[in-house]
Amino acid sequence: MNTNVKNELLKRLFEADGRPISGQEFADEFGLSRTAVWKYIKEFEVEGYEIVSVRKKGYVLISSPDRVHGAAIQQYLKTKRYGRHITHFETCASTQLIAHDFAQNDAPDGTLIVSEEQSGGKGRLSRPWSSAAHKGIWMSVIVRPELLPQQAPQMTLVAAVAIVRAIEEVVNIEATIKWPNDIMLDGKKVTGILTELQADPDRVKAIIIGIGMNINHEVNDFPEELHSIATSLKIATGQEINRAKLIAAILGFLELYTSMYEKHGFGPIKLLWEGYSNTAGKRIRAVMLNETIEGLALGISDEGLLELKLDDGSIRGIYSADIVLES
Repeated sequence: MNTNVKNELLKRLFEADGRPISGQEFADEFGLSRTAVWKYIKEFEVEGYEIVSVRKKGYVLISSPDRVHGAAIQQYLKTKRYGRHITHFETCASTQLIAHDFAQNDAPDGTLIVSEEQSGGKGRLSRPWSSAAHKGIWMSVIVRPELLPQQAPQMTLVAAVAIVRAIEEVVNIEATIKWPNDIMLDGKKVTGILTELQADPDRVKAIIIGIGMNINHEVNDFPEELHSIATSLKIATGQEINRAKLIAAILGFLELYTSMYEKHGFGPIKLLWEGYSNTAGKRIRAVMLNETIEGLALGISDEGLLELKLDDGSIRGIYSADIVLES
């Protein structure tokens, strides 16, 4: 079956919002036979979509399973570019690896790669990231901003602000940002961000923003060793979260704040980021590859570095570290 046609058929069923669409209408619109349309409908039903065929009127979508394919996401989208090209997988090794290949083959700005499950998800420093089927959001976005390569690291912070704003809008709870790339709820990690760059010496070609979010996990979905450090939106709220709607909101805020960064520099993003930070103003321990230092986190610099005031009064800018909040 043609994946693009299948996605467009499903999108039309969502957009119809309960209005019957006849097999002939589908056939004429997509250049298919009515038998081919019927086969697509049967495939949707096998995947868990409830579709009724109303005599002499057509097909009506009654209910849909929790899936994050293009049609489900695009019904909520309000963006101009981001999420207008979506590739969906039931399972893959890593959306980040696929997105790198797509970016090198001229995928448009805002292209989204999303999977129901990952077998080889990675976080920062190539740490493994558990990506259970149908429980979370495992996605990578290809962005092509008008930025210099030295401005690319700040896109991690842009993405962090977009994610907390989306959680606020869709889930109605306030998450916080732990520098540089963790989104936290009740002191536990709910989201990780991995930002990777494709660039020439003088220009950004593409930034690949990988996002792993724990959405509808129960406590027992996590290994016991993660119970004290990981959580999900469902654990925090007691409610099932619409993953497709949340993805659309993330894409909307990511497009908004990327444009803001391009037009106005990092200053406005810095203000937003510091408003959600759980790091600024806290005494922390920064664990780096070759040393560990302690001090008071002051905030972030215009370059996105964490500024740490050491006990001797000096200010240290930290580019990359594991941060431990001291009690």
